[in-house]
Order: sequence, then structure tokens, then C-alpha cells
Amino acid sequence: MSLPPKTGPVTRTGTSTATEVRVRGRDSVSDLIGKCSFTAMLYFLTCHRMPDAPETRVLDACLVTLMEHGLTPSAVIARLMADSVPEEPQVAVASGLLAIGSVFAGTTENCAALLLAIDGRIAVGETDAARTTARDYASAKKPVPGFGHGTHKPDDPRAIRLIEFAEESGMARRYIPLLRTLAAEVDLALGRHITINATGAIGALLLEIGVPVAAMRSFSVVSRAGGLVGHLLEEQETHSGRAIWSAAKKTVPYVEDE
Repeated sequence: MSLPPKTGPVTRTGTSTATEVRVRGRDSVSDLIGKCSFTAMLYFLTCHRMPDAPETRVLDACLVTLMEHGLTPSAVIARLMADSVPEEPQVAVASGLLAIGSVFAGTTENCAALLLAIDGRIAVGETDAARTTARDYASAKKPVPGFGHGTHKPDDPRAIRLIEFAEESGMARRYIPLLRTLAAEVDLALGRHITINATGAIGALLLEIGVPVAAMRSFSVVSRAGGLVGHLLEEQETHSGRAIWSAAKKTVPYVEDE
């Protein structure tokens, strides 16, 4: 019996030679540069196909939404690093991106995974899966991924606009309606209104256009990187990092152990 030939790891993402750059089977120079937007290229590299026009607009809206949100932890970190290592802009941006996670900006995939789980339960006949899920989270006193916000009350205006945009674009097909259903059940289970936040709306929207859950936090990173560039440049002009540092020392005073 003959053994199959040994194969090693391969890449299908891209390669280059002295005269050519190829990306997933496309000639970058003749097929992509000047013909493909950054948003479409991001989708292409992630989903292995070019998006159609509505999908591109939806992804673009999601990327714009997460790009900037004021002096968030990621922006503060980036400014402090820009003040500390002013000659290395990549250090400031990279440092700020490390704050994107399960608390800030990086929760999109958690909501998406929850929606997929509910959808799967409905598919096998559990028609009240959204209600059961909301009640389970309420009983456990756990926050529902994609819901609640420390600043935006009673509603996150970004989520409202994203959902409206999805409906206007004909892209609210499956997961946006499911998100709305879950939102109503969350309010009932908790006895008060809890906003759908931006990351929750984005999770549903990215599912609508076929983005893998595993890629969603990376999309948040790509988006926020652009916003941090703005903070970096402003920090070079205003040197706010020193004021942030001073405020921290005043707000968190040193005390001796008793």
C-alpha cells in the first residue's frame, strides 16, 4: 500500500515575486489596486470572496462605528505611550489595541455566538429559545452579550442607526430580527429596558453578511486602529498624556499601610 505524499503547511492568502503580487488568486496590481476598496479587501481576505455592494456598505458602517469613542481606555493608553515613546508611532497604536477585549470594543463575537446558539435552538423546534436565554441570564445575574452601556442610556444611538441602516439596505434578514426579539425578551426578563449596544448590533450585522465569528474581534481591532491614529497625532500637538498622568496621581493618592 502506497502512502500519500507528504505535504506541509501552505498559504492561500498571498505571495510575491520580483514582478507580481498575488492575493487569493488575484493579481494585486491589475485586479485590486484602484479597483477594490479597503473595506471590500478586508472582507475578501476574511471571507474568501468579494462582497457585493450592500455587504460592503454594511461592513463599512460597522468599521466606522467602532473607530472612535472618545477617551476610552485604548485611547488613553495610546496617548500615554505616544508621550513616552514619541518616535515610535506603532508602539502607541499597538498598545492601545491591547485594550480591545471582553470589556471594551471586542465583545462583538460574544453577541454573535449567542445569536447563533439561539438560532440553532430555534431551528430544532425550541421556539422560545430567546425567552429562555434571557431568563437564564437574568437568573444568573449575568450581563447579556451585546446589551447595556455605561454611557449611552436609555439607548445606544449607534446601535439604533446600525439597525436602521441594515433595514434600509435590505440586510436585516435573519440575525437583526433575532436580535430585536432577544432585546424584547431581555427587557421582560429584567423588568426594565436594556439597550442593545453598538457591538451587539455589529455582531448581528456581521452575521448577516457572512463574516466568521472568529474574525469579528479582529475587525474591531482594524477599526479602532484608525481611531487611535487620530489620538496619536493629537497627542503630538497637545501632550495630554502628561495631564492624564497628573490626574491619575491626584485621583489615586498614595497612602501608607496602617
